[in-house]
Amino acid sequence: MRQLLKALLVGGSVFIAGWVGWGLYANRTAESVPYEQVQQIDGYELRRYPQTVLAETTAANQTTAFRRLFRYISGANEGDESISMTTPVETQEGTSISMTAPVRSGEVEKERVRMAFYLPAEYDTETAPEPTEPGVRLVIEPAKTVAVDRFSWYAPDRRVTRRSQKLLSRLEQEGIEPLGESYLLRYNDPWTPPFMRRNEVAVDVRAEN
Repeated sequence: MRQLLKALLVGGSVFIAGWVGWGLYANRTAESVPYEQVQQIDGYELRRYPQTVLAETTAANQTTAFRRLFRYISGANEGDESISMTTPVETQEGTSISMTAPVRSGEVEKERVRMAFYLPAEYDTETAPEPTEPGVRLVIEPAKTVAVDRFSWYAPDRRVTRRSQKLLSRLEQEGIEPLGESYLLRYNDPWTPPFMRRNEVAVDVRAEN
């Protein structure tokens, strides 16, 4: 019994060490969208992002949306090109989401998920390979100012909703005008330990002149 317990403790320690090691490796090697920190407000942050190119889709659920976008960066595009995955992954759901020019059009039905992968900085509108799967589109996102609230562990809907409400309330107190609905940014793969995860609720805001 004592030997079995010892083996279990050693095995558990090795598993946890490997799990944490993977989280460290994934966090250090993932490319993230660059931004400029503008201001910190009581734990919240204002950032400026440059113009970016996104691969975007809408689906009935997050799993379907993620798999569709993952197929795109894995080669489901006109160049059969493998594209590095860049963090964060942007998700918005449960609202009517407006679609903007030049390649967004119409209106997405309520209770559907919109998800977007940011393409690496080396891609622009001329070099990004066109998707071959219906439902995936390339989107040019103009430079923008964003307010974010960062948190760790998992991001269930109720937690995201609560933090979004707190962020919007704080922005109202500061006289900062939000533009559109809030959304979720996730920076980690599914295998990263929860205590090492980085999540953010975010909302675009009107830039100060």
